[in-house]
Amino acid sequence: MALSDHYLPETDLCNQFTQQEDYRMFQTSVSPGPYLDSNFTQVPTPIEETTVVSVSTVFFPGANGVEADLVLSSSDSVLFYVQSSIIIAACDTAFRSIANMPLSNKKLRNVILNIPDSSEVLNIILHMLYGTSCAQHSPAFDALITAVDRMPFYEISPKALIVPNTPLYTYLLSHAPLYPIQLYTLAGHHKLEALAIHTSSHLLAYPLANITDDTAQRIGAIYLKRLMNLHVNRLNALKEILLLPPHPHPPTKECGFGEQKKLTRAWALVSAYLAWESRPDLSTHSMQIAFGPVAERLTCQQCKGGVNSRIKDVIVQWISVKVSNTVYPLCAARYS
Repeated sequence: MALSDHYLPETDLCNQFTQQEDYRMFQTSVSPGPYLDSNFTQVPTPIEETTVVSVSTVFFPGANGVEADLVLSSSDSVLFYVQSSIIIAACDTAFRSIANMPLSNKKLRNVILNIPDSSEVLNIILHMLYGTSCAQHSPAFDALITAVDRMPFYEISPKALIVPNTPLYTYLLSHAPLYPIQLYTLAGHHKLEALAIHTSSHLLAYPLANITDDTAQRIGAIYLKRLMNLHVNRLNALKEILLLPPHPHPPTKECGFGEQKKLTRAWALVSAYLAWESRPDLSTHSMQIAFGPVAERLTCQQCKGGVNSRIKDVIVQWISVKVSNTVYPLCAARYS
């Protein structure tokens, strides 16, 4: 039967193969062998009839010049041909909960290991174990969350493997601008310290009152407190920065202490406004706009110079205040 007689839809994760001389496909409806449980399907003898199966476009037989010795089948019947030694090197307990034995066991060489997750989720997990990026498949963010959440089920530790400078860590962090609270929740739930720190800088504009009880419970008390400390301490730091008015200059005929007191009151009014309306993500541009009129209305050049110098100092100090979480609660003291 010619390949053109079948319409085979294309997918992101799967190639469709028919029986050819290079690749022989196998039926997978054979009952498990006597020593196997329901997670296994014994690989039968090749048949002569044409059989169509779905195979991963990355983890296929002979991929990267490495002979596969283990076959994983996702819940949507996509086959992944992998090298067990690569998986064991990354995590020696991986998939042991499914296989009920280490992947190094020779009994696994003649079976298909059935994985109760979709091909999209399994693809993400395997890419992580192989140390390669799944970005080429553009998995949905929800699929990334599901993949990380499912790792402990397969005895894979997200905390040990999702670390800085790894492909999955980098790809997750790229979603922080669009999904900051979801990513921070994931990081807090799995104790992914570095990911939580770098994601928290994207939460400065997020209203903490919008965090639901379920989200707070999933984040966990420690990481929720750190996020709250980040917001509170930045606001406290801002108030402290704004508290000091411009330094007065020696009185002159044109500008005595009385005129300089007016400047101090004007600075205090703008500072009070910023402190009252402030947010943890207050921009330096907003500061310049707020304090700009104070300097523009001055006729004394010394006062004007003092105000401009103080505005620059305020901006520099505000920039130096931490914008992300740390292992320890943030300190409002300046401003490392």
